[in-house]
Amino acid sequence: MGIVLSHFKKLDWWLIVSAVLITGFGLTSIYSSSLPKGNFLNFEKQIVFFIIGLALMLLISFSDYRVLRNNSSLILVLYSICLLLLVGLFFFAPEIRGTRGWYKIGLFSFDPIEPTKLVLIILLAKYFSMRHIEMYKFRHIVFSGIYVFLPCLLIFLKPDLGGTMILVAMWLGVLLISGIKIKHFLILFLCFLMIVGLAWSFLLKDYQKDRVLSFVFPYDPLGGSWSQTQSKIAIGSGMLLGQGVGEGSQVQYGFLPEPHTDFVFSVMAEEWGFLGISAFFLLYINLIWRTLKIAIDSRTNFPRLFASGFAIVLIAQFVINIGMNLSMLPVVGIYLPLVSYGGSGLIGTFVGLGILQSIKVRR
Repeated sequence: MGIVLSHFKKLDWWLIVSAVLITGFGLTSIYSSSLPKGNFLNFEKQIVFFIIGLALMLLISFSDYRVLRNNSSLILVLYSICLLLLVGLFFFAPEIRGTRGWYKIGLFSFDPIEPTKLVLIILLAKYFSMRHIEMYKFRHIVFSGIYVFLPCLLIFLKPDLGGTMILVAMWLGVLLISGIKIKHFLILFLCFLMIVGLAWSFLLKDYQKDRVLSFVFPYDPLGGSWSQTQSKIAIGSGMLLGQGVGEGSQVQYGFLPEPHTDFVFSVMAEEWGFLGISAFFLLYINLIWRTLKIAIDSRTNFPRLFASGFAIVLIAQFVINIGMNLSMLPVVGIYLPLVSYGGSGLIGTFVGLGILQSIKVRR
């Protein structure tokens, strides 16, 4: 009993409290978006996901993260499993709105992108922690890029442009933290521009192009621009104090699309107002800061790079999702971590927080 109490005292409770309160914002918004149809299944499932995620976070905090750092074979096995799961989507996942993104298991769905994110962060942290004094060699950038390219290709072909963007952002962020040379970064940037041009011409689906074009040229307020137009109306109608939970007209009258996933931030803004969103931002800033603090306080490269990579994923998803809601970025299907509905994302984020806690306890 004394060992357990000692362990709990070492946990980063500011990180845990921030994550729980942020999840509370999400649960409230999912409940509100369920009111118009009177169907609370998503809300009830999200509560179950939250309990499972919180339990896993605490359980993982008791494990030793160094098992991952010291076992290259385990990391490669996990990476291979993730690739197989992504390949399996093309054969076993049901097609929903033109994409095969989730395995359907009864009432629940499983998105293999979420464990892939974590495994890639672990893999890159392991790879660069072993080669940090050789980062001047371009081949390490190429080899690490191959590890990232394979899941990115499979995710892009689903098709899922948003998930691909997050993995690329994470890879580039870890590269920068690892000490990539500026000239190598510029080469990568030029390659990225070429790939974007080729993807636009030959790979992107028509609806993906339409999302980008409707963002740059909002020519059809009743078509491609509808989602972001309604999102801005919802955010603006929240004003200072918000309209109250279950009282937002955009949500309750069905004008706001996907209010429990892509546009859950607009639900919060309409119902909680500027003050509520300010509190939400402060909680998220604290969550990211506590994650970065674990990276800063780490004595070795592996935990430092893992915590940094995890923070980059949180920041990228946070910025892109809210940018979508504010019409500052095109809609690319990025959920808001800990807030948007989805068991894979919520549980995956808490698993990552559990590894962070393990690092915090044993640094």
